[in-house]
Amino acid sequence: MAELEPVLVVIPTYNERENITPIIDRLHSSVPKAHVLVVDDGSPDGTGEIADKLAAADERVHVLHRTEKAGLGAAYVAGFQWALDRDYAVIVEMDADGSHAPEDLPRIIGALSDADLSIGSRYVPGGKTVNWPKSRYMLSWGANLYSRVWLGAKVKDMTAGFRAFRRAALEKLKLHNVASAGYCFQIDMTWRVIEAGFTVVESPITFTERAIGQSKMSGSIVREALVRVFKWGLRLRYNQVRGLVRGKK
Repeated sequence: MAELEPVLVVIPTYNERENITPIIDRLHSSVPKAHVLVVDDGSPDGTGEIADKLAAADERVHVLHRTEKAGLGAAYVAGFQWALDRDYAVIVEMDADGSHAPEDLPRIIGALSDADLSIGSRYVPGGKTVNWPKSRYMLSWGANLYSRVWLGAKVKDMTAGFRAFRRAALEKLKLHNVASAGYCFQIDMTWRVIEAGFTVVESPITFTERAIGQSKMSGSIVREALVRVFKWGLRLRYNQVRGLVRGKK
């Protein structure tokens, strides 16, 4: 287990003042040694200030302040780079709104003993969603089916945002050119890990719809995912055809 420490959990926030303290408390109850990096995109509700107070009281908590709301992907990339500038062996993505149960984290991290990316999955046996409207469930399920089929990937939950990376995987990926801003970022990172030849595993989780605050999902986020996945699939097929042509020469 020593090789899977130290652990940094990156939690992006925007207007999560009511959620940030309880989620960090639950996280440390589940994984006491884990460090937390709150990446706050200039929340006008004071989330960043609350995170600063938590950091002042607990050396396991850190805060990265950003001046504008630049999207989920940019927040995570900033958090990943912060982690790679230090000595963390495992870097975790987790939502601030309570939809990801920190109690599942030990299992997700433990799965890295046989993998480079461990995904907390809603769509493998044992995984489920709670309190999700049917429309959100169908949107998520459809996005995963589309991504899986079009990219030829075997991962059931490519859009999942509760996941853990081994440091070596993030070090090899070209984080500086990750342009996906919304939830397409999760598909983007999964696909990059697969293309780089790393191993991906999925562990079942229960995803619970947030009880406090508003979802960040929007039409523009959905459109971004549709367009980017389509382009990645076209590139994949182009490379496959080119490889066949070269093989016949």
